[in-house]
Amino acid sequence: MGERKGTNKYYPPDFDPAKHGSLNGYHKTHALRERARKLSQGILIIRFEMPYNIWCDGCKNHIGMGVRYNAEKKKVGNYYTTPIYRFRMKCHLCVNYIEMQTDPATCDYVIVSGARRKEERWDMAENEQILTTEREEKEKLETDAMYKLDHGGKDKEKLTKALPSLSEIQDYQAGWKDDFQLNSSLRRKFRVEKKVLAEQEEKDNALKIRANLSIPLLPEKEEDKKLAGLLTYQTPDSYEDKRHSKRKEIASRSWFNTSSTPAGGAAGSLLHKLSLQGKEAAVAKALGSSQSPLIRRRSSGSGAKAEQCATRTQGTSQQEELLTQTEKSQSIGSPLGLEKNHTNSNELVAKIAKETDQRLIDTVDCGKEKEESKSSGGITSLVADYSDSDSDS
Repeated sequence: MGERKGTNKYYPPDFDPAKHGSLNGYHKTHALRERARKLSQGILIIRFEMPYNIWCDGCKNHIGMGVRYNAEKKKVGNYYTTPIYRFRMKCHLCVNYIEMQTDPATCDYVIVSGARRKEERWDMAENEQILTTEREEKEKLETDAMYKLDHGGKDKEKLTKALPSLSEIQDYQAGWKDDFQLNSSLRRKFRVEKKVLAEQEEKDNALKIRANLSIPLLPEKEEDKKLAGLLTYQTPDSYEDKRHSKRKEIASRSWFNTSSTPAGGAAGSLLHKLSLQGKEAAVAKALGSSQSPLIRRRSSGSGAKAEQCATRTQGTSQQEELLTQTEKSQSIGSPLGLEKNHTNSNELVAKIAKETDQRLIDTVDCGKEKEESKSSGGITSLVADYSDSDSDS
Protein backbone atom coordinates (compact mmCIF):
# COMPACT_ATOMS: atom_id res chain seq x y z
CA MET A 1 0.00 0.00 0.00
CA GLY A 2 2.81 2.34 0.78
CA GLU A 3 4.22 2.43 -2.73
CA ARG A 4 0.91 3.68 -4.09
CA LYS A 5 1.19 6.89 -2.10
CA GLY A 6 3.86 8.30 -4.37
CA THR A 7 2.26 7.35 -7.67
CA ASN A 8 0.81 10.31 -9.55
CA LYS A 9 0.86 12.42 -6.41
CA TYR A 10 1.99 15.91 -5.67
CA TYR A 11 5.73 16.47 -5.44
CA PRO A 12 6.63 19.61 -3.49
CA PRO A 13 9.11 22.16 -4.97
CA ASP A 14 11.85 21.31 -2.46
CA PHE A 15 11.74 17.58 -3.24
CA ASP A 16 15.18 16.24 -4.20
CA PRO A 17 15.30 12.65 -5.51
CA ALA A 18 19.00 12.37 -4.71
CA LYS A 19 18.45 13.49 -1.15
CA HIS A 20 15.02 12.05 -0.28
CA GLY A 21 14.82 9.08 -2.65
CA SER A 22 11.00 8.93 -2.55
CA LEU A 23 8.03 10.75 -1.16
CA ASN A 24 8.12 8.45 1.88
CA GLY A 25 11.65 9.63 2.54
CA TYR A 26 10.58 13.21 2.07
CA HIS A 27 7.66 12.83 4.55
CA LYS A 28 9.85 10.62 6.81
CA THR A 29 7.27 7.81 6.90
CA HIS A 30 7.58 4.09 6.31
CA ALA A 31 5.93 2.52 3.30
CA LEU A 32 3.96 0.14 5.56
CA ARG A 33 2.66 3.01 7.74
CA GLU A 34 1.16 1.72 11.05
CA ARG A 35 2.20 -1.86 10.38
CA ALA A 36 5.84 -0.83 10.81
CA ARG A 37 5.46 1.12 14.07
CA LYS A 38 7.46 -1.57 15.97
CA LEU A 39 9.97 -2.23 13.21
CA SER A 40 12.77 -0.87 15.38
CA GLN A 41 12.18 -3.84 17.73
CA GLY A 42 12.23 -6.28 14.83
CA ILE A 43 8.43 -6.69 14.92
CA LEU A 44 6.20 -6.36 11.87
CA ILE A 45 2.40 -6.45 12.17
CA ILE A 46 0.83 -8.82 9.64
CA ARG A 47 -2.51 -10.46 8.99
CA PHE A 48 -2.29 -14.01 10.41
CA GLU A 49 -4.78 -16.82 9.68
CA MET A 50 -5.30 -19.63 12.19
CA PRO A 51 -3.86 -22.82 10.61
CA TYR A 52 -6.04 -25.30 12.59
CA ASN A 53 -8.71 -25.49 15.32
CA ILE A 54 -7.58 -24.53 18.82
CA TRP A 55 -8.96 -24.01 22.34
CA CYS A 56 -8.14 -20.71 24.04
CA ASP A 57 -6.62 -21.12 27.54
CA GLY A 58 -8.07 -17.79 28.74
CA CYS A 59 -11.79 -18.08 27.92
CA LYS A 60 -11.86 -21.82 27.07
CA ASN A 61 -13.66 -21.01 23.82
CA HIS A 62 -13.15 -22.73 20.50
CA ILE A 63 -11.38 -20.81 17.73
CA GLY A 64 -11.88 -22.28 14.29
CA MET A 65 -9.43 -22.72 11.52
CA GLY A 66 -9.29 -19.71 9.20
CA VAL A 67 -10.00 -17.01 11.79
CA ARG A 68 -7.76 -14.00 11.10
CA TYR A 69 -5.88 -11.79 13.56
CA ASN A 70 -3.48 -8.86 13.52
CA ALA A 71 -0.33 -10.60 14.75
CA GLU A 72 3.14 -9.38 15.64
CA LYS A 73 5.71 -11.27 13.56
CA LYS A 74 9.35 -11.58 14.56
CA LYS A 75 12.26 -13.91 13.82
CA VAL A 76 13.34 -16.15 16.73
CA GLY A 77 15.79 -18.61 15.12
CA ASN A 78 16.75 -20.80 12.17
CA TYR A 79 16.28 -24.41 11.13
CA TYR A 80 19.41 -24.90 9.14
CA THR A 81 19.04 -21.97 6.72
CA THR A 82 15.24 -21.65 7.10
CA PRO A 83 14.19 -18.88 9.51
CA ILE A 84 11.71 -19.60 12.32
CA TYR A 85 9.06 -16.92 12.88
CA ARG A 86 6.89 -16.40 15.94
CA PHE A 87 3.43 -14.79 15.88
CA ARG A 88 1.79 -13.12 18.88
CA MET A 89 -1.91 -12.19 18.73
CA LYS A 90 -4.74 -11.31 21.14
CA CYS A 91 -7.85 -13.50 21.41
CA HIS A 92 -10.94 -11.74 20.09
CA LEU A 93 -13.08 -13.18 22.93
CA CYS A 94 -10.88 -12.34 25.93
CA VAL A 95 -7.63 -10.56 26.93
CA ASN A 96 -5.46 -13.68 26.56
CA TYR A 97 -2.50 -13.61 24.14
CA ILE A 98 -1.70 -16.58 21.90
CA GLU A 99 1.80 -17.29 20.61
CA MET A 100 2.58 -19.65 17.71
CA GLN A 101 5.70 -20.29 15.64
CA THR A 102 6.65 -22.13 12.50
CA ASP A 103 8.20 -25.63 12.51
CA PRO A 104 10.14 -26.13 9.25
CA ALA A 105 11.14 -29.71 10.24
CA THR A 106 7.50 -30.94 10.08
CA CYS A 107 6.14 -28.17 7.81
CA ASP A 108 3.64 -27.24 10.51
CA TYR A 109 2.84 -24.64 13.19
CA VAL A 110 3.49 -25.18 16.89
CA ILE A 111 1.63 -23.50 19.76
CA VAL A 112 4.06 -21.86 22.19
CA SER A 113 1.60 -20.52 24.78
CA GLY A 114 -1.95 -19.29 25.34
CA ALA A 115 -3.85 -22.16 23.63
CA ARG A 116 -3.94 -25.88 22.95
CA ARG A 117 -4.50 -27.67 19.68
CA LYS A 118 -7.63 -29.64 18.87
CA GLU A 119 -6.35 -33.05 17.82
CA GLU A 120 -7.64 -33.78 14.33
CA ARG A 121 -4.46 -35.08 12.72
CA TRP A 122 -4.46 -37.63 9.91
CA ASP A 123 -2.20 -40.60 10.35
CA MET A 124 -1.26 -41.93 6.92
CA ALA A 125 0.14 -45.21 8.25
CA GLU A 126 -3.09 -46.08 10.06
CA ASN A 127 -5.10 -45.42 6.89
CA GLU A 128 -2.74 -47.55 4.75
CA GLN A 129 -1.57 -44.69 2.59
CA ILE A 130 1.78 -44.54 0.84
CA LEU A 131 4.31 -42.62 2.85
CA THR A 132 7.40 -40.88 1.60
CA THR A 133 10.56 -42.91 2.15
CA GLU A 134 12.79 -41.52 4.85
CA ARG A 135 16.48 -40.80 4.21
CA GLU A 136 17.64 -43.47 6.66
CA GLU A 137 15.41 -46.08 5.03
CA LYS A 138 16.74 -45.18 1.62
CA GLU A 139 20.32 -45.76 2.81
CA LYS A 140 19.35 -49.13 4.30
CA LEU A 141 17.69 -50.26 1.06
CA GLU A 142 20.83 -49.38 -0.87
CA THR A 143 23.24 -51.18 1.48
CA ASP A 144 21.23 -54.19 2.82
CA ALA A 145 20.12 -56.69 0.12
CA MET A 146 18.00 -58.83 2.46
CA TYR A 147 16.12 -55.77 3.73
CA LYS A 148 15.53 -54.70 0.14
CA LEU A 149 14.11 -58.14 -0.74
CA ASP A 150 11.80 -58.11 2.27
CA HIS A 151 10.67 -54.58 1.51
CA GLY A 152 9.92 -55.51 -2.12
CA GLY A 153 7.72 -58.45 -1.02
CA LYS A 154 5.66 -56.16 1.20
CA ASP A 155 5.24 -53.71 -1.67
CA LYS A 156 3.93 -56.51 -3.95
CA GLU A 157 1.36 -57.56 -1.32
CA LYS A 158 0.12 -53.99 -1.09
CA LEU A 159 -0.14 -53.83 -4.90
CA THR A 160 -2.16 -57.07 -5.00
CA LYS A 161 -4.63 -55.74 -2.39
CA ALA A 162 -5.00 -52.36 -4.11
CA LEU A 163 -5.27 -53.75 -7.67
CA PRO A 164 -9.14 -54.01 -7.82
CA SER A 165 -9.62 -50.46 -6.63
CA LEU A 166 -6.91 -49.19 -8.98
CA SER A 167 -8.50 -50.92 -12.00
CA GLU A 168 -11.87 -49.43 -11.08
CA ILE A 169 -10.36 -45.97 -10.89
CA GLN A 170 -8.68 -46.47 -14.27
CA ASP A 171 -11.95 -47.56 -15.90
CA TYR A 172 -13.72 -44.57 -14.44
CA GLN A 173 -11.07 -42.19 -15.74
CA ALA A 174 -11.18 -43.82 -19.18
CA GLY A 175 -14.80 -42.76 -19.55
CA TRP A 176 -13.72 -39.12 -19.33
CA LYS A 177 -10.77 -39.46 -21.62
CA ASP A 178 -12.48 -38.17 -24.80
CA ASP A 179 -13.10 -34.58 -23.77
CA PHE A 180 -14.54 -33.48 -27.13
CA GLN A 181 -17.17 -36.22 -27.24
CA LEU A 182 -18.22 -35.62 -23.64
CA ASN A 183 -18.48 -31.89 -24.21
CA SER A 184 -20.57 -32.39 -27.36
CA SER A 185 -23.03 -34.76 -25.64
CA LEU A 186 -23.42 -32.43 -22.67
CA ARG A 187 -24.04 -29.40 -24.88
CA ARG A 188 -26.57 -31.36 -26.98
CA LYS A 189 -28.45 -32.42 -23.85
CA PHE A 190 -28.36 -28.88 -22.53
CA ARG A 191 -29.85 -27.46 -25.75
CA VAL A 192 -32.78 -29.90 -25.60
CA GLU A 193 -33.48 -29.12 -21.94
CA LYS A 194 -33.18 -25.40 -22.60
CA LYS A 195 -35.76 -25.59 -25.38
CA VAL A 196 -38.21 -27.48 -23.15
CA LEU A 197 -37.72 -24.99 -20.33
CA ALA A 198 -38.29 -22.06 -22.70
CA GLU A 199 -41.59 -23.54 -23.94
CA GLN A 200 -42.75 -24.19 -20.39
CA GLU A 201 -41.82 -20.67 -19.35
CA GLU A 202 -43.76 -19.23 -22.29
CA LYS A 203 -46.86 -21.23 -21.27
CA ASP A 204 -46.52 -20.10 -17.66
CA ASN A 205 -46.21 -16.44 -18.68
CA ALA A 206 -49.33 -16.71 -20.85
CA LEU A 207 -51.24 -18.27 -17.95
CA LYS A 208 -50.03 -15.54 -15.58
CA ILE A 209 -51.18 -12.79 -17.95
CA ARG A 210 -54.58 -14.47 -18.49
CA ALA A 211 -55.17 -15.06 -14.77
CA ASN A 212 -53.46 -11.83 -13.62
CA LEU A 213 -51.01 -13.69 -11.36
CA SER A 214 -47.65 -12.54 -10.02
CA ILE A 215 -46.51 -15.72 -8.28
CA PRO A 216 -44.13 -18.37 -9.67
CA LEU A 217 -45.88 -21.48 -11.00
CA LEU A 218 -44.74 -24.92 -9.91
CA PRO A 219 -44.53 -27.86 -12.32
CA GLU A 220 -47.61 -30.03 -12.71
CA LYS A 221 -47.99 -33.34 -10.87
CA GLU A 222 -50.30 -36.29 -11.37
CA GLU A 223 -51.83 -35.77 -7.93
CA ASP A 224 -52.71 -32.17 -8.82
CA LYS A 225 -54.38 -33.29 -12.07
CA LYS A 226 -56.49 -35.89 -10.25
CA LEU A 227 -57.51 -33.39 -7.58
CA ALA A 228 -58.40 -30.77 -10.20
CA GLY A 229 -60.56 -33.34 -12.03
CA LEU A 230 -62.59 -33.98 -8.87
CA LEU A 231 -63.32 -30.29 -8.30
CA THR A 232 -66.25 -28.44 -9.92
CA TYR A 233 -66.10 -24.71 -10.48
CA GLN A 234 -69.09 -22.38 -10.91
CA THR A 235 -68.57 -18.96 -12.36
CA PRO A 236 -70.31 -16.16 -10.45
CA ASP A 237 -73.21 -14.37 -12.19
CA SER A 238 -72.34 -11.16 -13.92
CA TYR A 239 -74.10 -7.87 -13.36
CA GLU A 240 -76.24 -8.29 -16.48
CA ASP A 241 -77.36 -11.77 -15.40
CA LYS A 242 -78.32 -10.56 -11.94
CA ARG A 243 -80.29 -7.64 -13.39
CA HIS A 244 -82.09 -9.92 -15.86
CA SER A 245 -83.06 -12.39 -13.10
CA LYS A 246 -84.28 -9.54 -10.89
CA ARG A 247 -86.46 -8.14 -13.65
CA LYS A 248 -87.85 -11.59 -14.39
CA GLU A 249 -88.73 -12.06 -10.73
CA ILE A 250 -90.49 -8.69 -10.59
CA ALA A 251 -92.43 -9.42 -13.81
CA SER A 252 -93.67 -12.79 -12.52
CA ARG A 253 -94.64 -11.44 -9.10
CA SER A 254 -98.24 -10.54 -8.24
CA TRP A 255 -99.23 -6.90 -8.28
CA PHE A 256 -101.18 -7.17 -5.03
CA ASN A 257 -99.90 -7.80 -1.54
CA THR A 258 -100.28 -11.47 -0.71
CA SER A 259 -101.66 -12.04 2.79
CA SER A 260 -101.58 -15.25 4.74
CA THR A 261 -104.53 -17.44 3.59
CA PRO A 262 -106.52 -18.95 6.48
CA ALA A 263 -107.34 -22.66 6.62
CA GLY A 264 -110.37 -23.72 4.57
CA GLY A 265 -109.43 -22.62 1.02
CA ALA A 266 -111.58 -20.07 -0.84
CA ALA A 267 -114.36 -20.15 1.74
CA GLY A 268 -111.89 -19.45 4.53
CA SER A 269 -110.37 -16.51 2.64
CA LEU A 270 -113.82 -15.04 2.01
CA LEU A 271 -114.75 -15.39 5.66
CA HIS A 272 -111.54 -13.64 6.59
CA LYS A 273 -112.41 -10.80 4.21
CA LEU A 274 -115.93 -10.51 5.61
CA SER A 275 -114.59 -10.40 9.17
CA LEU A 276 -112.37 -7.46 8.17
CA GLN A 277 -115.35 -5.69 6.61
CA GLY A 278 -117.32 -6.41 9.80
CA LYS A 279 -114.67 -4.68 11.85
CA GLU A 280 -114.87 -1.62 9.57
CA ALA A 281 -118.65 -1.64 9.99
CA ALA A 282 -118.29 -1.82 13.78
CA VAL A 283 -116.04 1.23 13.68
CA ALA A 284 -118.61 3.09 11.57
CA LYS A 285 -121.34 2.08 14.05
CA ALA A 286 -119.30 3.40 16.95
CA LEU A 287 -118.81 6.69 15.15
CA GLY A 288 -122.53 6.88 14.31
CA SER A 289 -123.70 6.25 17.91
CA SER A 290 -121.26 8.69 19.49
CA GLN A 291 -123.89 11.48 19.58
CA SER A 292 -125.53 12.23 22.93
CA PRO A 293 -129.24 11.31 23.35
CA LEU A 294 -129.83 14.76 24.86
CA ILE A 295 -129.17 16.49 21.51
CA ARG A 296 -131.64 16.34 18.65
CA ARG A 297 -131.65 17.80 15.13
CA ARG A 298 -134.56 19.97 14.03
CA SER A 299 -133.96 19.22 10.41
CA SER A 300 -136.33 16.45 9.26
CA GLY A 301 -134.29 15.46 6.18
CA SER A 302 -131.12 14.93 8.09
CA GLY A 303 -132.94 12.85 10.68
CA ALA A 304 -134.24 10.48 8.03
CA LYS A 305 -130.76 10.03 6.70
CA ALA A 306 -129.39 9.35 10.17
CA GLU A 307 -132.08 6.72 10.66
CA GLN A 308 -131.07 5.09 7.39
CA CYS A 309 -127.39 5.00 8.48
CA ALA A 310 -128.35 3.47 11.82
CA THR A 311 -130.49 0.86 10.08
CA ARG A 312 -127.55 -0.07 7.83
CA THR A 313 -125.25 -0.34 10.82
CA GLN A 314 -127.68 -2.66 12.56
CA GLY A 315 -127.83 -4.83 9.42
CA THR A 316 -124.06 -5.05 9.43
CA SER A 317 -123.99 -6.22 13.03
CA GLN A 318 -126.64 -8.82 12.21
CA GLN A 319 -124.45 -10.11 9.39
CA GLU A 320 -121.50 -10.43 11.79
CA GLU A 321 -123.61 -12.52 14.18
CA LEU A 322 -124.78 -14.69 11.29
CA LEU A 323 -121.17 -15.27 10.16
CA THR A 324 -120.16 -16.22 13.68
CA GLN A 325 -122.97 -18.76 13.92
CA THR A 326 -122.00 -20.22 10.52
CA GLU A 327 -118.41 -20.71 11.60
CA LYS A 328 -119.52 -22.39 14.81
CA SER A 329 -121.81 -24.75 12.92
CA GLN A 330 -118.99 -25.66 10.52
CA SER A 331 -116.62 -26.36 13.39
CA ILE A 332 -119.20 -28.52 15.29
CA GLY A 333 -120.45 -30.44 12.20
CA SER A 334 -119.78 -34.16 11.87
CA PRO A 335 -117.40 -35.55 9.21
CA LEU A 336 -120.29 -37.26 7.35
CA GLY A 337 -122.15 -34.02 6.68
CA LEU A 338 -119.05 -32.07 5.88
CA GLU A 339 -119.69 -31.74 2.13
CA LYS A 340 -123.32 -30.60 2.65
CA ASN A 341 -122.33 -28.02 5.22
CA HIS A 342 -119.58 -26.80 2.94
CA THR A 343 -122.04 -26.27 0.04
CA ASN A 344 -124.58 -24.45 2.22
CA SER A 345 -121.85 -22.34 3.76
CA ASN A 346 -120.59 -21.31 0.32
CA GLU A 347 -124.07 -20.16 -0.74
CA LEU A 348 -124.60 -18.38 2.55
CA VAL A 349 -121.21 -16.69 2.35
CA ALA A 350 -121.86 -15.49 -1.21
CA LYS A 351 -125.24 -14.02 -0.13
CA ILE A 352 -123.74 -12.37 2.93
CA ALA A 353 -120.87 -10.94 0.89
CA LYS A 354 -123.27 -9.39 -1.60
CA GLU A 355 -125.39 -7.79 1.12
CA THR A 356 -122.31 -6.60 3.01
CA ASP A 357 -120.86 -4.89 -0.06
CA GLN A 358 -124.19 -3.10 -0.64
CA ARG A 359 -124.42 -1.94 2.97
CA LEU A 360 -120.80 -0.72 2.89
CA ILE A 361 -121.58 1.34 -0.20
CA ASP A 362 -124.63 2.80 1.55
CA THR A 363 -122.55 3.60 4.62
CA VAL A 364 -119.99 5.42 2.50
CA ASP A 365 -122.77 7.42 0.80
CA CYS A 366 -124.19 8.30 4.20
CA GLY A 367 -120.79 9.63 5.33
CA LYS A 368 -120.49 11.74 2.19
CA GLU A 369 -123.97 13.23 2.77
CA LYS A 370 -122.99 14.18 6.32
CA GLU A 371 -119.90 15.97 5.06
CA GLU A 372 -121.95 17.82 2.45
CA SER A 373 -124.50 18.90 5.05
CA LYS A 374 -121.69 20.23 7.25
CA SER A 375 -120.13 22.18 4.39
CA SER A 376 -123.49 23.69 3.27
CA GLY A 377 -124.38 27.33 3.99
CA GLY A 378 -127.32 26.61 6.26
CA ILE A 379 -126.46 26.00 9.89
CA THR A 380 -128.43 23.31 11.69
CA SER A 381 -129.46 24.49 15.10
CA LEU A 382 -129.16 22.08 17.94
CA VAL A 383 -131.70 22.34 20.83
CA ALA A 384 -131.14 20.70 24.15
CA ASP A 385 -134.12 18.82 25.49
CA TYR A 386 -134.18 19.15 29.22
CA SER A 387 -137.55 17.50 29.72
CA ASP A 388 -137.82 14.31 31.71
CA SER A 389 -138.17 10.94 30.10
CA ASP A 390 -141.71 10.61 31.57
CA SER A 391 -142.97 13.77 29.86
CA ASP A 392 -141.50 12.67 26.51
CA SER A 393 -143.35 9.42 26.64
